[in-house]
Amino acid sequence: MKRVLSNKWSIAVFVLPTVLFFTYIVIIPIFKSFYYSLLSEIPAKVGDESTFVWFKNYIKMFTPGRRNAFPGAVLNSMTYAALSIFVQLPFSLLIALILANGVKGESMYRNIYFIPVVISSVVISLLWQRIYKDLVPAIYDGLGLALPKNGFLGNKDTKLMAVFLPSLWQFVGYHMLLMYGALKSIPSDVIEAATVDGASATRMAFSIQIPMIKPMLKVCLSFSLIGSFKLFDTPWILLERSNMQLPALSMYVEMFSNHKYSYASAQAMFIVFECLAFTALLNLLFRERDDRDLTKGRGRKAA
Repeated sequence: MKRVLSNKWSIAVFVLPTVLFFTYIVIIPIFKSFYYSLLSEIPAKVGDESTFVWFKNYIKMFTPGRRNAFPGAVLNSMTYAALSIFVQLPFSLLIALILANGVKGESMYRNIYFIPVVISSVVISLLWQRIYKDLVPAIYDGLGLALPKNGFLGNKDTKLMAVFLPSLWQFVGYHMLLMYGALKSIPSDVIEAATVDGASATRMAFSIQIPMIKPMLKVCLSFSLIGSFKLFDTPWILLERSNMQLPALSMYVEMFSNHKYSYASAQAMFIVFECLAFTALLNLLFRERDDRDLTKGRGRKAA
């Protein structure tokens, strides 16, 4: 086995099918979408002509106008990403810390929190749709409170939060399990030494556990950002195809309802560029933080 793994040609033979498959279903479609986004329109059949307009479709996306809702869609996705980072991930981390520090029924709680992750987003969206339309109005009536105008799903001020809550409920267990696994991988002697030194649970969490799982935190942050920017299924089903603006929803409507294929391709490419840019920024921030921590560690050793 070691002889096979040390042979570069053997490694290439095993890796090549995956590389070809990934190139065919991911890389080539991205380049084709970018090419289409530079055209005035995608030819419907062989022989139809189309002209290059270069970045006109990209400029159109952010040109101010009453009918141009794409800037608002981008802002909504940014707000959703902020909610995911500052609400969902801290909540997941809190649950992971509680379970990792040992509670009665730890395995049962871990499985319960993970159950929504394996349920289809369609099912969850339909479930929460009934909650917003039936259960929540009944609770408000019982408490003598007035519902927002047009309900939580029809009010422009509450739509985004109404979409976020089902996603919070569904994916908090996913991030919790990733963080829980990272916390459990911390050497037990490190935890025992901190306990002997008298470190409280809060001190141990912020000074030892969280810093030691930074690579997993970066993974969770990346997943949250990318998932927020390409969010489609939950708002599409939950809001019954209403006019809530999100980049992926806008792209779908432009492509299949308005038949503006080149413009939709430009919006798709923007989502790709946005995900890549924020992922690169995230890697840069974590790399700079690691460099600062390494410099501090060397300074302490020198002292």
